[in-house]
Amino acid sequence: MKLSGVMPALVTPFDAKGRVDFKAFEKLLVHLREAGVTGWVPNGSTGEYFSLSTEERREVLQFVKDFAKPGETLIAGTNAPATREVIEQTALAKEIGYDLVLLAPPYYTRPTQQELIKHYETVLAAADVNLVLYSYPAKDGSDISFELMDHFAGNPRVIGIKESSGVLQRAIDIARRYEGKIQLVSGSDDIALDFMFWGAESWICGPSNCMAKACCDLDRTYRSGDLGKAREMMKTLYRPMNILESGKFVQKIKYGCELQGLPVGECRAPLGSLTDEEKAEFRAAMEPILNW
Repeated sequence: MKLSGVMPALVTPFDAKGRVDFKAFEKLLVHLREAGVTGWVPNGSTGEYFSLSTEERREVLQFVKDFAKPGETLIAGTNAPATREVIEQTALAKEIGYDLVLLAPPYYTRPTQQELIKHYETVLAAADVNLVLYSYPAKDGSDISFELMDHFAGNPRVIGIKESSGVLQRAIDIARRYEGKIQLVSGSDDIALDFMFWGAESWICGPSNCMAKACCDLDRTYRSGDLGKAREMMKTLYRPMNILESGKFVQKIKYGCELQGLPVGECRAPLGSLTDEEKAEFRAAMEPILNW
């Protein structure tokens, strides 16, 4: 399975009563498809997976699966603190029709690398799915080491790693060490062009919820070979993406959707609202994206 193009790590829209808003969800997905995304990644951290009930997770996965067209990649987030629950969530995704899941280290637990290797092996043995590893140590508190990647480099069901550490040297090393074995997937959005240069052919991208056309244009422009134009695009994208990385990531993405005319509601607690100053800063950075 070859991953390519921009795949949004989808927000989960909520209505005024805090319920999943599937009408708003459909409008967002239509907009993203028109911009040129190549697939869908529901139930991740950008989708406030932590706040969803099991039934809501099922509904979101089913809704996105029903919306997807043949040829569009489907990747389900199925993470949880315990291996048992990860297996349950992964089995649910498989039942709905997802053959690929995105899995960071279990949160809260800070497993050792040997424990993490055993965790992934157990999930793969229990569920007939392929796996994209997810490296985001700043959020999960655990690293995905080269020892772990060495262990899985010969496993055809471990197809890639979304690298969100923000450390470009690590991404380069992954591209160098695992070429043809583990695909490098861009997950550090404000250095996405650097990832492309070093071999990442796919980008699981939270900001594409509110910057879809710009993100897809950057991907297409790089693929066309026009590196100068791609660099200018990245200069424009860098400022709002860098602001996203400074904190309140999901709140700012949802506000960005609102600026695009695609309101998706507020975040669930404990995520709070943006201040007027935070909105003003992000809105100013988004101006060139809104006029793309």
